[in-house]
Amino acid sequence: MPSSFIFDFYSISYKKKTKGRTGYGQSYYDFDDGTMTFVAPSQLVATSRETEYFGISLLFHADFIRNYPLGKLIKRFGFFSYESNEALHLSEKEKEIILNLFKNIRTELENPIDDFSQDIVVSHLETLLNYSNRFYKRQFITRKTVSHDLLSQLEQILDDYFASEQGLHSGLPTVEYLASRLNLSPRYLSDMLRSITGQSGQQHIHEKLIEKAKEYLSTTNLTVAEVAYKLGFEYPQSFNKLFKNKTELTPVAFKARFLSS
Repeated sequence: MPSSFIFDFYSISYKKKTKGRTGYGQSYYDFDDGTMTFVAPSQLVATSRETEYFGISLLFHADFIRNYPLGKLIKRFGFFSYESNEALHLSEKEKEIILNLFKNIRTELENPIDDFSQDIVVSHLETLLNYSNRFYKRQFITRKTVSHDLLSQLEQILDDYFASEQGLHSGLPTVEYLASRLNLSPRYLSDMLRSITGQSGQQHIHEKLIEKAKEYLSTTNLTVAEVAYKLGFEYPQSFNKLFKNKTELTPVAFKARFLSS
Protein backbone atom coordinates (compact mmCIF):
# COMPACT_ATOMS: atom_id res chain seq x y z
CA MET A 1 0.00 0.00 0.00
CA PRO A 2 1.18 3.58 -0.57
CA SER A 3 2.26 5.61 2.46
CA SER A 4 -0.80 7.84 2.07
CA PHE A 5 -3.95 7.78 -0.04
CA ILE A 6 -7.57 8.95 -0.27
CA PHE A 7 -10.53 6.71 -1.07
CA ASP A 8 -14.27 7.21 -1.32
CA PHE A 9 -15.36 4.71 1.32
CA TYR A 10 -16.17 4.65 4.98
CA SER A 11 -13.69 2.45 6.79
CA ILE A 12 -14.02 0.74 10.17
CA SER A 13 -10.91 -1.11 11.29
CA TYR A 14 -9.98 -3.26 14.25
CA LYS A 15 -6.26 -3.78 14.65
CA LYS A 16 -3.96 -5.15 17.30
CA LYS A 17 -0.37 -4.11 17.68
CA THR A 18 1.81 -7.20 17.81
CA LYS A 19 4.73 -5.54 19.60
CA GLY A 20 5.01 -3.22 22.61
CA ARG A 21 2.47 -1.12 24.45
CA THR A 22 0.71 1.97 23.25
CA GLY A 23 1.31 5.12 25.27
CA TYR A 24 -0.28 8.53 25.55
CA GLY A 25 1.54 11.35 27.34
CA GLN A 26 3.41 9.81 30.27
CA SER A 27 0.93 6.97 30.77
CA TYR A 28 -0.49 4.00 28.85
CA TYR A 29 -3.84 3.25 27.27
CA ASP A 30 -6.41 1.61 29.55
CA PHE A 31 -6.62 -1.44 27.28
CA ASP A 32 -4.16 -2.84 24.78
CA ASP A 33 -6.30 -5.71 23.49
CA GLY A 34 -6.90 -3.86 20.25
CA THR A 35 -7.87 -0.52 18.77
CA MET A 36 -10.55 0.67 16.40
CA THR A 37 -10.19 3.48 13.90
CA PHE A 38 -12.85 5.10 11.75
CA VAL A 39 -12.34 6.97 8.49
CA ALA A 40 -14.95 8.88 6.47
CA PRO A 41 -14.85 9.25 2.68
CA SER A 42 -12.37 11.74 1.16
CA GLN A 43 -10.08 11.72 4.20
CA LEU A 44 -6.33 11.29 3.82
CA VAL A 45 -5.19 7.92 5.16
CA ALA A 46 -1.55 7.43 6.15
CA THR A 47 0.08 4.07 6.81
CA SER A 48 3.25 3.24 8.72
CA ARG A 49 5.65 0.47 7.81
CA GLU A 50 7.40 0.63 11.18
CA THR A 51 4.65 -0.83 13.38
CA GLU A 52 3.31 -4.35 13.02
CA TYR A 53 -0.45 -4.92 13.19
CA PHE A 54 -2.99 -7.55 12.35
CA GLY A 55 -6.73 -7.12 12.22
CA ILE A 56 -9.77 -6.65 10.02
CA SER A 57 -11.30 -3.75 8.10
CA LEU A 58 -14.78 -3.12 6.78
CA LEU A 59 -15.21 -0.69 3.90
CA PHE A 60 -18.55 0.48 2.56
CA HIS A 61 -19.66 3.19 0.15
CA ALA A 62 -22.06 5.97 1.19
CA ASP A 63 -24.47 4.76 -1.51
CA PHE A 64 -24.82 1.43 0.30
CA ILE A 65 -26.62 3.12 3.22
CA ARG A 66 -28.09 6.13 1.40
CA ASN A 67 -31.68 4.81 1.31
CA TYR A 68 -31.62 3.78 4.97
CA PRO A 69 -32.01 5.97 8.10
CA LEU A 70 -28.33 5.26 8.79
CA GLY A 71 -27.49 7.26 5.65
CA LYS A 72 -28.50 10.42 7.51
CA LEU A 73 -27.68 9.32 11.04
CA ILE A 74 -24.08 8.36 10.29
CA LYS A 75 -23.01 12.00 10.65
CA ARG A 76 -23.85 11.80 14.35
CA PHE A 77 -21.01 9.33 14.87
CA GLY A 78 -18.32 11.93 15.45
CA PHE A 79 -15.49 9.40 15.68
CA PHE A 80 -15.31 9.32 11.87
CA SER A 81 -13.69 12.76 12.25
CA TYR A 82 -11.21 11.78 14.97
CA GLU A 83 -7.48 11.67 14.39
CA SER A 84 -5.67 8.32 14.37
CA ASN A 85 -4.13 9.03 17.78
CA GLU A 86 -7.68 9.30 19.18
CA ALA A 87 -8.47 5.67 18.41
CA LEU A 88 -10.87 3.58 20.46
CA HIS A 89 -9.04 1.15 22.75
CA LEU A 90 -11.02 -1.96 23.57
CA SER A 91 -11.21 -4.15 26.65
CA GLU A 92 -11.26 -7.93 26.18
CA LYS A 93 -15.06 -8.02 26.54
CA GLU A 94 -15.52 -5.12 24.12
CA LYS A 95 -13.19 -6.76 21.61
CA GLU A 96 -15.30 -9.93 21.70
CA ILE A 97 -18.47 -7.96 20.95
CA ILE A 98 -16.88 -6.05 18.07
CA LEU A 99 -15.30 -9.11 16.45
CA ASN A 100 -18.60 -11.02 16.66
CA LEU A 101 -20.29 -8.16 14.80
CA PHE A 102 -17.58 -8.24 12.14
CA LYS A 103 -18.12 -11.98 11.89
CA ASN A 104 -21.89 -11.57 11.48
CA ILE A 105 -21.39 -9.09 8.65
CA ARG A 106 -18.86 -11.31 6.94
CA THR A 107 -21.15 -14.33 7.19
CA GLU A 108 -24.01 -12.39 5.61
CA LEU A 109 -21.77 -11.18 2.78
CA GLU A 110 -20.76 -14.76 2.04
CA ASN A 111 -24.39 -15.94 1.85
CA PRO A 112 -26.29 -15.92 -1.45
CA ILE A 113 -27.79 -12.48 -2.03
CA ASP A 114 -31.55 -12.13 -1.56
CA ASP A 115 -34.08 -9.37 -0.84
CA PHE A 116 -32.99 -9.13 2.80
CA SER A 117 -29.19 -9.17 2.41
CA GLN A 118 -28.62 -5.43 2.36
CA ASP A 119 -31.13 -4.80 5.16
CA ILE A 120 -29.37 -7.28 7.43
CA VAL A 121 -25.86 -5.96 6.68
CA VAL A 122 -26.95 -2.36 7.32
CA SER A 123 -28.62 -3.46 10.57
CA HIS A 124 -25.39 -5.13 11.75
CA LEU A 125 -23.43 -2.07 10.67
CA GLU A 126 -25.63 0.28 12.70
CA THR A 127 -25.28 -2.00 15.72
CA LEU A 128 -21.50 -1.94 15.29
CA LEU A 129 -21.49 1.86 15.24
CA ASN A 130 -23.76 2.12 18.28
CA TYR A 131 -21.50 -0.19 20.29
CA SER A 132 -18.48 1.85 19.18
CA ASN A 133 -20.23 4.99 20.40
CA ARG A 134 -20.91 3.34 23.77
CA PHE A 135 -17.30 2.21 24.12
CA TYR A 136 -15.99 5.70 23.29
CA LYS A 137 -18.18 7.12 26.06
CA ARG A 138 -16.66 4.55 28.40
CA GLN A 139 -13.20 5.62 27.27
CA PHE A 140 -13.90 9.26 28.16
CA ILE A 141 -15.10 8.15 31.61
CA THR A 142 -12.23 5.75 32.38
CA ARG A 143 -9.74 8.45 31.41
CA LYS A 144 -11.14 11.11 33.66
CA THR A 145 -7.67 12.09 34.85
CA VAL A 146 -6.45 12.67 31.31
CA SER A 147 -9.70 14.40 30.33
CA HIS A 148 -9.60 16.73 33.33
CA ASP A 149 -5.96 17.55 32.60
CA LEU A 150 -7.02 18.55 29.09
CA LEU A 151 -9.90 20.57 30.53
CA SER A 152 -7.47 22.43 32.80
CA GLN A 153 -5.22 23.15 29.82
CA LEU A 154 -8.20 24.39 27.83
CA GLU A 155 -9.22 26.74 30.64
CA GLN A 156 -5.68 28.14 30.77
CA ILE A 157 -5.61 28.65 26.99
CA LEU A 158 -8.88 30.60 27.16
CA ASP A 159 -7.68 32.63 30.17
CA ASP A 160 -4.49 33.54 28.30
CA TYR A 161 -6.49 34.36 25.16
CA PHE A 162 -8.61 36.93 26.98
CA ALA A 163 -5.80 38.23 29.23
CA SER A 164 -3.68 39.04 26.17
CA GLU A 165 -6.70 40.63 24.46
CA GLN A 166 -6.07 38.42 21.45
CA GLY A 167 -9.72 38.80 20.53
CA LEU A 168 -9.02 42.33 19.30
CA HIS A 169 -6.80 40.90 16.55
CA SER A 170 -8.01 37.32 16.01
CA GLY A 171 -11.70 37.51 16.82
CA LEU A 172 -13.58 35.01 18.96
CA PRO A 173 -11.74 31.83 20.01
CA THR A 174 -12.99 28.79 18.10
CA VAL A 175 -13.18 25.08 18.80
CA GLU A 176 -10.70 24.56 15.95
CA TYR A 177 -8.22 26.94 17.61
CA LEU A 178 -8.51 25.23 21.01
CA ALA A 179 -8.22 21.76 19.45
CA SER A 180 -5.06 22.72 17.56
CA ARG A 181 -3.49 24.04 20.77
CA LEU A 182 -4.33 20.75 22.53
CA ASN A 183 -3.29 18.57 19.57
CA LEU A 184 -6.79 17.12 19.29
CA SER A 185 -9.35 16.97 16.50
CA PRO A 186 -12.22 19.49 16.99
CA ARG A 187 -14.85 16.74 17.11
CA TYR A 188 -12.93 14.71 19.70
CA LEU A 189 -12.52 17.81 21.87
CA SER A 190 -16.24 18.60 21.72
CA ASP A 191 -17.23 15.00 22.44
CA MET A 192 -14.81 14.81 25.36
CA LEU A 193 -16.14 18.07 26.83
CA ARG A 194 -19.73 16.94 26.40
CA SER A 195 -18.89 13.72 28.22
CA ILE A 196 -17.32 15.38 31.27
CA THR A 197 -19.13 18.75 31.43
CA GLY A 198 -22.36 18.21 29.48
CA GLN A 199 -21.40 21.02 27.10
CA SER A 200 -19.97 21.02 23.58
CA GLY A 201 -16.79 22.92 22.73
CA GLN A 202 -18.80 25.86 21.40
CA GLN A 203 -21.00 25.97 24.49
CA HIS A 204 -17.90 25.89 26.70
CA ILE A 205 -16.42 28.86 24.84
CA HIS A 206 -19.69 30.77 25.20
CA GLU A 207 -19.77 30.12 28.96
CA LYS A 208 -16.23 31.45 29.25
CA LEU A 209 -17.12 34.49 27.14
CA ILE A 210 -20.07 35.34 29.37
CA GLU A 211 -17.99 34.85 32.50
CA LYS A 212 -15.34 37.25 31.17
CA ALA A 213 -17.97 39.71 29.95
CA LYS A 214 -19.54 39.86 33.42
CA GLU A 215 -16.11 40.58 34.86
CA TYR A 216 -15.54 43.49 32.46
CA LEU A 217 -19.05 44.89 32.91
CA SER A 218 -18.92 44.75 36.72
CA THR A 219 -15.36 45.91 37.39
CA THR A 220 -14.47 48.39 34.62
CA ASN A 221 -15.87 51.52 32.98
CA LEU A 222 -15.72 49.95 29.51
CA THR A 223 -18.76 50.50 27.30
CA VAL A 224 -20.71 47.50 26.07
CA ALA A 225 -19.21 47.97 22.59
CA GLU A 226 -15.67 48.08 24.02
CA VAL A 227 -16.29 44.87 25.96
CA ALA A 228 -17.62 43.20 22.81
CA TYR A 229 -14.56 44.15 20.75
CA LYS A 230 -12.16 43.16 23.54
CA LEU A 231 -13.72 39.69 23.69
CA GLY A 232 -13.43 39.27 19.92
CA PHE A 233 -16.91 40.07 18.63
CA GLU A 234 -17.00 41.80 15.28
CA TYR A 235 -20.34 43.45 16.02
CA PRO A 236 -21.65 44.55 19.46
CA GLN A 237 -25.13 43.37 18.43
CA SER A 238 -23.87 39.78 18.32
CA PHE A 239 -22.46 40.15 21.82
CA ASN A 240 -25.74 41.63 23.08
CA LYS A 241 -27.72 38.74 21.61
CA LEU A 242 -25.48 36.04 23.13
CA PHE A 243 -25.33 37.74 26.52
CA LYS A 244 -29.12 38.10 26.72
CA ASN A 245 -29.61 34.53 25.55
CA LYS A 246 -27.34 33.23 28.33
CA THR A 247 -28.33 35.57 31.18
CA GLU A 248 -31.82 36.83 30.21
CA LEU A 249 -30.43 40.35 30.65
CA THR A 250 -28.88 42.79 28.21
CA PRO A 251 -25.28 43.81 28.99
CA VAL A 252 -26.56 47.32 29.83
CA ALA A 253 -29.17 45.95 32.24
CA PHE A 254 -26.61 43.67 33.88
CA LYS A 255 -24.17 46.54 34.39
CA ALA A 256 -26.91 48.81 35.77
CA ARG A 257 -28.15 46.16 38.19
CA PHE A 258 -24.65 45.52 39.43
CA LEU A 259 -23.87 49.19 39.94
CA SER A 260 -27.13 49.75 41.80
CA SER A 261 -26.55 46.88 44.23
